[in-house]
Amino acid sequence: MKKLVAAFIGLIMVSIAATSVSASEYEVEKGDNLWNIAIDNKTTVEELMEINDLKSSLIHPKQVLKIEQTAIEYYMVQEGDTLSEIRKAYGDDISVKDLKEWNDLSSDLIIVGQQLIVSDPGPGVKQEAEDQSEQTASVENQVTETEQAEETVSSMENNEQEVDTAEVNTQNTEEKAAAQTQETQTEEPAGRTFSVEATAYTAGCNGCSGITATGINLNNDPYAKVIAVDPNVIPLGTNVYVEGYGYAVAGDTGGAIKGNKIDIHVPTKTEAYNWGRRTVKITILE
Repeated sequence: MKKLVAAFIGLIMVSIAATSVSASEYEVEKGDNLWNIAIDNKTTVEELMEINDLKSSLIHPKQVLKIEQTAIEYYMVQEGDTLSEIRKAYGDDISVKDLKEWNDLSSDLIIVGQQLIVSDPGPGVKQEAEDQSEQTASVENQVTETEQAEETVSSMENNEQEVDTAEVNTQNTEEKAAAQTQETQTEEPAGRTFSVEATAYTAGCNGCSGITATGINLNNDPYAKVIAVDPNVIPLGTNVYVEGYGYAVAGDTGGAIKGNKIDIHVPTKTEAYNWGRRTVKITILE
């Protein structure tokens, strides 16, 4: 039931987004990366990956990308920026109050890498976003009420020691699905496997720009599965599976990453500290 609700919410969000974008195409040139293409076309890396069904941010020359160019103008916050300075850069037609209203800001605080709306999105878009929020909340409330009702019924039936045939069939189906999930999780990925020493890092580490050697912007996607490698051992762009980390792309390098060493990207410093330094198996996917 939760999956159906999630799909329904997703359809609502897609329908809203479609009212304010226009599709076009772009042919990738040598030296391009998704970050620069997104900035030039007033969109985001995530949107480019989604509309083009990309599994990673790696692209190649002559590749044709679909681009949804938003009618709304955006600005990416840089170091030292303030709302007042951003407002001045876009003329006297907007105010700090406008920026806060368009971006739902409760204070003047902004952070580096934050994407701000800097043109009036119009009442139609605002109203649609509000409607979507209300519809999402309504659906979530219905799910909660239904789950609570189901739990109550289940409890009563357990106390009375009555088992319905339909429930038995459902339980058997769920057990089979759980067994299949466990089997999938324990299945070893196919490819060349060897051991490496693995450490962890975040996009916010000292001296880090947040942009990898292959152009992946980790500030925009803190949950991106990216590892730093020695290109002489694992070529950049290689898809891998790391024990204890999951599927990832070799998208970065590091001064200390030489030989059979990797550095995995994680969202927070706490997770990096928790990972520490360990020896893991890495599989080069076929």
